[in-house]
Amino acid sequence: MNIDSITNGIVIDHITAGNGMKLYELLGLGELECSVAIIKNASSGKIGKKDIIKIDADIPVNFDVVGFVDPNATINIIKDGVLVEKRNIEMPEHLVNVIKCKNPRCITSCEQEIDHIFKLTDREHNVYRCIYCETKAN
Repeated sequence: MNIDSITNGIVIDHITAGNGMKLYELLGLGELECSVAIIKNASSGKIGKKDIIKIDADIPVNFDVVGFVDPNATINIIKDGVLVEKRNIEMPEHLVNVIKCKNPRCITSCEQEIDHIFKLTDREHNVYRCIYCETKAN
């Protein structure tokens, strides 16, 4: 398989195998006009198998989304074909309008202008809960 290198853009690397598509959807990468490559189940000496996303454009990436989906992922910023920055990601304390509360009785279900806000309640088990009704995010 041959995936070209990118000149200016972002590579999200070390995504736990199977999480690449979820990240692709939550970041809205399908709406971009630029080339986006998703590599699934690539070999990794560090974690066994991993997913990789390459975005061939210098766009803003919501690091909170990446940290929510996979806090072990890394973000590589490429400029003029050279790696200029490598960021390790952490789980965000709060998520705002990244995911929606599934509780039909939550205020966010009937009040559409209210932000969907989730708070990290258990870092060890990656648990986020709605700040309004405390429903656990899936």
